[in-house]
Amino acid sequence: MENSETSKTWEKARNICIVKTLAKLGHFPSRKTEKEAWFLSPLRSETQASFSVSLVKNLWYDFGIGKGGSIIDLTMAMKSCTVNEALEYLKNDTVAFSFTPPKTAVRLRGVEIGILDIELIYLQGLIDYLKSRNIPLDIGRKYCSQIWYGCQGKRFFAIGLQNHLGGWELRNKYFKTSSSPKTYCFIQNGSRQLIITEGIFDFLSLVTLEENLVQNSDCIILNSLTFIKRMETLMPKYDRVLLYLDNDTAGKKATSLLRNQFDNVIDCSDSYSGYVDLNEKLINEGI
Repeated sequence: MENSETSKTWEKARNICIVKTLAKLGHFPSRKTEKEAWFLSPLRSETQASFSVSLVKNLWYDFGIGKGGSIIDLTMAMKSCTVNEALEYLKNDTVAFSFTPPKTAVRLRGVEIGILDIELIYLQGLIDYLKSRNIPLDIGRKYCSQIWYGCQGKRFFAIGLQNHLGGWELRNKYFKTSSSPKTYCFIQNGSRQLIITEGIFDFLSLVTLEENLVQNSDCIILNSLTFIKRMETLMPKYDRVLLYLDNDTAGKKATSLLRNQFDNVIDCSDSYSGYVDLNEKLINEGI
């Protein structure tokens, strides 16, 4: 009888979803396909994701150390504990994180997002996310918040930056989404100089690289190039407008559009020439 109960406990534990358990502990995929998710290893320090989780078999393998197995094996490795201690730790999550092979990729676009709580950034998963983008925690905390949000009956957390109409741009390693209303973010410092960046991490990268410049300027984070037309009424109010848009076709087109319309516009994309955006430069070259 005891062996039968132990077998059932073991089987229930093995069916706990590895990806969801890692998310609970603050680890999110660096990339994902239909069949597998790749993480920075939770067992050691690394900069290139070499920890694979099969979304079909619910098994993990760390190519850096040549080991893998079930969620039980992973718990033992992460907690440095025995099998019984691992089973006890996992017991409470058996129902909440039960594994089912995915049918489709999770998409948040087009569904309602509800903001549940706004806090100082303290979750290790978000701190690690900022670190992976080479953004100092004090800068992340100064301009962004830790947001708990609801979507399709589930609860998530993300780094959030509020736009000027009260909506939030939300980012973590797993999702990129926003709450309504979606529009640009506007940080006003009473300056005659305006900085325009394309996304959150472009802005945070600029703060990291040139904090004095940002503090002495008004700043707009577009959040989408579709809002570029709305800038046309703001441009004449400033002596100088510094553009930090992406070095891709869409970014260059938007930059050209504004430069042709306004004499006070300065294209700053040469400062990160060779990279798509400021954050890519920051990640590759550091500070």
